[in-house]
Amino acid sequence: MAPATGNATLGNWTSRAYHRSWLLAQANDLFDFFQHDSINPKGGFYDLDDTGRPLDAEGQVRSIHIAARAVHCFSIGALLGRPGASDVVDHGMDYLWYHHRDRKNGGYFWSLDNNGPVDSNKQGYGHAFVLLAASSAKTIGHPLADGMLADITEILNKKFWEPRHGAIAEEFTADWQPLDGGAYRGQNSNMHLTEALMAAFEATGDRDYLTKAESIADLVIRRAAGSVDWRVAEHFDAEWNLDKQYYHPNEMFRPAGTTPGHWLEWARLILQLWALGGKRIAWMPDAAKALFEQSMALGWDSDKGGFFYTLDWNDKPAKRNKLWWPACEGAAAAHFLNEHLPSDYHEECYRKIWNVIERAFIDHKNGGWHEELTEDLVPSHSLFPGKGDIYHALQACLIPLFPATGSLTKGIAEAGGRL
Repeated sequence: MAPATGNATLGNWTSRAYHRSWLLAQANDLFDFFQHDSINPKGGFYDLDDTGRPLDAEGQVRSIHIAARAVHCFSIGALLGRPGASDVVDHGMDYLWYHHRDRKNGGYFWSLDNNGPVDSNKQGYGHAFVLLAASSAKTIGHPLADGMLADITEILNKKFWEPRHGAIAEEFTADWQPLDGGAYRGQNSNMHLTEALMAAFEATGDRDYLTKAESIADLVIRRAAGSVDWRVAEHFDAEWNLDKQYYHPNEMFRPAGTTPGHWLEWARLILQLWALGGKRIAWMPDAAKALFEQSMALGWDSDKGGFFYTLDWNDKPAKRNKLWWPACEGAAAAHFLNEHLPSDYHEECYRKIWNVIERAFIDHKNGGWHEELTEDLVPSHSLFPGKGDIYHALQACLIPLFPATGSLTKGIAEAGGRL
């Protein structure tokens, strides 16, 4: 691949003081955009419109991952020393513990409004983010963190974890009946659980979390993705057989085909898991490299820039719109690869991705980042109605500033908040 962003041999951007200051400034702008205006005084958080106003101030339905991500991100802010960040953590932890938590049946409801549960189902995706929130809140000593961490760990172990597969089931009704007969298994919830399990291991030292993360990675990446030339398959049946024909109307969480953004996300997570486990699992570095290279070769739009949202199983773009989160994951993955497997190629990709983020995704007029663009990189709202949360963009900005050896919370805490 010919360099498109300059001579990478001149040094990595992440080693340059200006680039590091620029990243921190972008992170600070994101904190500014979300910290106050996303707070719903009736509990939880608003989705914001393009200008930073609540999309639905009176009837906002609050999904659990939004509150949990806010707790995680503002725990990061508190570790960095940002004034007011711990107040946001308090607000989010209160909503998760006293509202999302099902005190009758256990577990956590997917979504609420001002009157209570809207979707009372128990989803693996949401429970993964509760584990991440509790783990991150523990790093700043939040008083609810230990109780939530124990509670969510018990729920995951007793209700979701399937030892014979080494991964979690997908979803249940409020009273823990398998939804739709329990016939579906998904990699997305297991991927985010891998992220959360690593954070829980770092926060507690309990190696069972790490062992479970390694088990999921072995199933989803070494065996499943490895069997289809390092394309991360999204959808499986109850026995974890790949379902290439799967269709679901929710294209935000379960799009058909493959999603290159998840290949990028796994590339970073695999390297993080490899580092946390003492670099003893030999297949992980090569898998991370292959996942990244496939995403750039098949998912990156070499003409206009950005990653296509989905591909079909013939490697052709299916949903051609460009979302912010694959770009975020691409930048973070390129950084992790450049730290563990340095090459001019990884540095060139890192710069290329950030150039598109700066040009097209960062909203220089209103603040925040555009969450969705057309194929031609024009802001649009076919899937995402506004600016939902800070999570992906904030991590993209901060991950390159700390050692590529674990979660952001671990890196920041070990550095004493120093960049």
